Amino acid sequence: MEIYDHPTFRMACQQFDLVADRLQILENERARLKFPKRSMTVALPIRCDDGSVQVFSGYRVQHHLTLGPTKGGLRYHPDVTLGEVAALAMWMSWKCALTGLPYGGAKGGISCDPRALSKGELERLTRRYTQEMIPFIGPQIDVMAPDLGTNEQTMAWIMDTYSMHTGYTVPSIVTGKPVALGGSLGRRESTGRGVAYLINRAMDTVGMNAGEATAVVQGFGNVGSVTAFSLAKYGVKVVAVSDAFGGLFNANGINLWELEKFVAETKSVVGFKEADPISNERLLELKCDILVPAALERQITEKNAAKIQCRILAEAANGPTTPEADAILEQRPEIFIIPDILCNAGGVIVSYFEWVQDLQSFFWTETEVMDKLFRILEHAFTQTLTMSRKEKIAMRLAALSLGIKRVQEAKKIRGLFP
Repeated sequence: MEIYDHPTFRMACQQFDLVADRLQILENERARLKFPKRSMTVALPIRCDDGSVQVFSGYRVQHHLTLGPTKGGLRYHPDVTLGEVAALAMWMSWKCALTGLPYGGAKGGISCDPRALSKGELERLTRRYTQEMIPFIGPQIDVMAPDLGTNEQTMAWIMDTYSMHTGYTVPSIVTGKPVALGGSLGRRESTGRGVAYLINRAMDTVGMNAGEATAVVQGFGNVGSVTAFSLAKYGVKVVAVSDAFGGLFNANGINLWELEKFVAETKSVVGFKEADPISNERLLELKCDILVPAALERQITEKNAAKIQCRILAEAANGPTTPEADAILEQRPEIFIIPDILCNAGGVIVSYFEWVQDLQSFFWTETEVMDKLFRILEHAFTQTLTMSRKEKIAMRLAALSLGIKRVQEAKKIRGLFP
């Protein structure tokens, strides 16, 4: 399907094909498993603050609805394309199946620079996007959540727009919204805490002492910052962090609390005086025990995979490692990889909890939420590690095999209509 042609979608398809070959999935089943069930592209005209009218492109891809409604984030970024969104939706499908959630994968995006838009412009853009998507979304059809460039406020606008359309409040239309509107305690921190939990399990697996370990985090946004703070609580020393504008390095450890205050004021880590500047490219090659790519996809490639100097590679971002880099890393058994569809699954797991709480109008404490989150992650981690060791395959191949196999079996049982 040429409409999805994009490096990230081709990468997701390569990963799928490797698993399909390994599982001996029949040729006439592959396209049905691989390609999205439904894709929407919409034009979004809004009136800007200066009185001009600007038209943005919006996308939503629903990969499959075999196991339940689709679930996935909404991102605002200048480079958003249909192909990228389709790849992210596919990965979300395998992630939900791996962790046992009753969802198919979805993803959405608007091609824009949210930093260049005022709050009023962002609200008008979000509400227009929601209005265009109303025929295709709903608590039992497709449930959105925050992603890159979006947040709790974005979800509140979507919820309000959808609720105005239905005539009554529908909190279960989105997750990752403010707690005051039916959001779940712990949702904002869930992805980062989940990443840190799995890193801690990986440290146990490889025999690493957290109190002596160092970590490098690429991407100091919501996921990266929460991961860094959570690792610090385990006793790990965070020696480098970065964002889209540059990075910081301090061999003695970065004062995360002071950095958080600095970022709140300046909106970037660049310029923080208690650490030395470093490029994102150089940051990935620093010698450390734990490397956490928590930024965009395709950051670890055939060009730098051989230069990585970590013991644990924890993929907090979606698709940070290309298949070509994977081939190189497979020749480096000293690196323990926590693949993305497992590593960053904490966000969708707690989004599931939020959806359930909204449907029941019965809410849990943060302790209950975190306990349930860690139980699901523990089960998924154990299953993936067991398959990896038993069948002598990479952790990524094991995780994808578990997820894809479950979707395949569900489609086979339901049959092909009509």
